[in-house]
Amino acid sequence: MTREARRYVLAAAVVAALGTVWCVAHLTVGAGTEAIAYVFAPLGGVFATASVARLLRTGDLQPVGRRFWRTMLAAVALISFGYAWFAVDILVHYTEARTHPMPVPAAACAAIGFLVAIWAMIRVPVVAAEGVEWWRMLLDRTIGFLGCAVVLWYAGLAPMIGAAEPWSPQAMVLTGLGLLVAVGAATKVSYVAGGPVDRDAIRLMAAAGGVTAAIVTVLAVRLGAAGSVPAQAIVMPLTPLLATLAVLAQVRADLGLRRARGRSGVLLPYLAVAAADVPLVAVALGAPLSWPSRVVLLAAVLVTVLVTLRQYLAFRENARLLHSTRVQEERLQHEVSHDGLTGLANRALFRDRIAAALAATEPAHVLLVDLDDFKTVNDLLGHGVGDELLVSVARLLRAEVGADGLPVRVGGDEFAVLLTGAGSDPEGLARRLLAALDQPISAHRLLVQASIGIATAGPDQPIRATVDSVLRDADVAMYTAKQRGKAGFVRYVDGMGEPVLAHMQLGGELRRALDNDEFRVVYQPILRLADLRVVGVEALVRWHHPARGVISPAEFIAAAERTGLIVPLGLFVLRETCRQAARWRAEFGPGSLLEAGLNVSARQLHDPDFVADVTAALADTGLPCEHLVLEVTESAVLRGQQVSRTLHELDRLGIRLALDDFGTGESSLSLLRAFPAAIVKLDKSFVDGIEIDDGQPAAADARQAVARAVIQLARALGLDTVAEGVESAEQAAVLRELGYTLGQGYHLAEPLTAEGISDLLARQRSITVAQYLA
Repeated sequence: MTREARRYVLAAAVVAALGTVWCVAHLTVGAGTEAIAYVFAPLGGVFATASVARLLRTGDLQPVGRRFWRTMLAAVALISFGYAWFAVDILVHYTEARTHPMPVPAAACAAIGFLVAIWAMIRVPVVAAEGVEWWRMLLDRTIGFLGCAVVLWYAGLAPMIGAAEPWSPQAMVLTGLGLLVAVGAATKVSYVAGGPVDRDAIRLMAAAGGVTAAIVTVLAVRLGAAGSVPAQAIVMPLTPLLATLAVLAQVRADLGLRRARGRSGVLLPYLAVAAADVPLVAVALGAPLSWPSRVVLLAAVLVTVLVTLRQYLAFRENARLLHSTRVQEERLQHEVSHDGLTGLANRALFRDRIAAALAATEPAHVLLVDLDDFKTVNDLLGHGVGDELLVSVARLLRAEVGADGLPVRVGGDEFAVLLTGAGSDPEGLARRLLAALDQPISAHRLLVQASIGIATAGPDQPIRATVDSVLRDADVAMYTAKQRGKAGFVRYVDGMGEPVLAHMQLGGELRRALDNDEFRVVYQPILRLADLRVVGVEALVRWHHPARGVISPAEFIAAAERTGLIVPLGLFVLRETCRQAARWRAEFGPGSLLEAGLNVSARQLHDPDFVADVTAALADTGLPCEHLVLEVTESAVLRGQQVSRTLHELDRLGIRLALDDFGTGESSLSLLRAFPAAIVKLDKSFVDGIEIDDGQPAAADARQAVARAVIQLARALGLDTVAEGVESAEQAAVLRELGYTLGQGYHLAEPLTAEGISDLLARQRSITVAQYLA
């Protein structure tokens, strides 16, 4: 397609060159009649029309581009036909070629062609704009149109109309339309969006009408009728040549052979003002103040008014943009320094304010507020309710702190308050906050408690405080408040951090211990009270520390719960217990060990992978589901819907569940109906003292009441019972009398290693065989 477009350009150029050569020959040696000059423009128009038609047939045009070039085809064809008609008429009247006017029908045909071309350019879409931008663009185009029109009027049409040898009205109308095409396209092309119609193609089509018209007007003014020959032979053939070049530009743009350029309409109004000033300068330098000059002056005034209006709109838009920028900067600054959920100051702003207070050497009090058991709210009611609760706590902080300090959300469910000045009362604020939290808050009317740590830095301290040291002290005090029972506040004092730090370090050591395989599982037997035969074991974990020796679970289980390491630790105990129980059953027979149990924490039951982990452990070791017992405390059972769903899913798998430490909670009896328990383990506190015989039957009955009630309730519900903490033969005897068949405790058997349980089972089997043989 590019090659064909170039052929049409070459053909039109040859026609223009022939016209130039003929004109030179005619003016120098008198070659041919003047009527021949009128042949070249319509001849070139044939190639221009064919070029546009070829583009429509073979070009890959978008709908808007196809509409433009279809309309432009009609325009080029009409203009070429009008000038061809004129050429034929001139050849007929060749003797009057210099003075013979263009036939009115031919001029009308060409004029319609120019109007069609103007309509095609009007329909080309411009850059989309709305509001002030649309008005600014409209003003720019109007200013550009008037500025260009003033110059063309003053330098072209006006002198042409007032020339000593005026041209025919037809010629002046067509020249004016050609100039109008140029001016309209010049003001339009700067705002074309650069899409379906190529901007360079529009410029070339504008030049096809405007450049030739401008040159024709100069010839008309300077040479009069004598300028008609060079105008028709040299200038007019440029119109079809430029049209074919426009087609070539469109083809190259569609093929992506030319780099797209940005919009250049920014300079248009300023160039138009400069153009309008040209005739004004001419008048100022002595040009006669004729009626064309008065038109120029009026147009220049109108351009000045429009420019002023445009600048006013630009000023307003710039002011709006500056205001919007300032608002956005303030919003971004607020977002950087404030929490998105609660609107409180965030950690970054908190640290900056603490640093400023310390630099000013004024007392700074930091209250670190941590909500107690906030995770339960998210687990039971969902994160949406949890977020509403956080917002309510933030509102409460603002109300209690007021203008005396800076309330902050540090992160998660942790808040803080910064108080400065000698008159601050951090303890009083802590009491007010705790008192306010005693009342239900948020739309869900929830009760929430908090632990508050207080740290103070001031110029009277022996060691200059830093931001990190103040926050560390407040964190230590808050952690101490949690250790003391929560729902309280503690002020930091020197030395308070040492036990807390040791506890925190314990968490780090737990991670290392898991990685280094320092944990061991021991097993406490569960015996039948009637004959002291082993029926099951309870798995217990021990930490073999490389430096401290064996560490009791009482020291590290709480740290494991707090750090979340209870999940991998519990998984280790689960897999080891299943593996060892399956090994014992394989070695000593299926009836040698009826159950293998282990404790499960609430944190493990909240783990979404827990059921899958239990299933995988049973499948990998081959231990039947009914021989695994998972022991759960009453407090863990009450930890929400997720725990309840997990327990019921385990029960459906056939895994037996035991309610550990039964009788110590507030809802023990109701739990037996809602919780799918298979075993009830009587807590040690109800076994202690059960054997005491002080000669007072009423007192003995009181000590045995709970144990008696539990066994009766378990029988009624079809549950097995295990008495924990049996420390003497007397306790075992009383429990047997009350109806208990199973027990565990140091009197019956201490926790043993896996090898110790194997020896116990081996001895038990040998006794059984001996009894059988006897």
